[in-house]
Amino acid sequence: MTTTTQRILDLAAAAPASHDEDLVLLLHEANELYQEGFESLRHTVAARFAGLSPEGLVAAAIAAGMPCDTSQDRDELLLLLALADWEMTPAAMAYSEMAEDAARRGVCLIPEE
Repeated sequence: MTTTTQRILDLAAAAPASHDEDLVLLLHEANELYQEGFESLRHTVAARFAGLSPEGLVAAAIAAGMPCDTSQDRDELLLLLALADWEMTPAAMAYSEMAEDAARRGVCLIPEE
């Protein structure tokens, strides 16, 4: 069984040889997997920081390099912490590079108006 990370890496590897609609399809699948992976990690991070006070969450987010302040609620702070972790995963890095390369070639998931 292929993991989310492995599938995103596979899609990112196939992207340079893909064009136009094929590349959009690869991006779409990779984006869905990216969102699934992030959501899974978000739940893990929420469990990891379950007992931490709001001030502790702010301190952890700042230590992770995420700008935040004490006016943000617990869910927002946990989201920032999850994002800090997620952005450093091979899956997220591969997806970001894939999307940036596609954008340089004029392909993105958001249609131009």
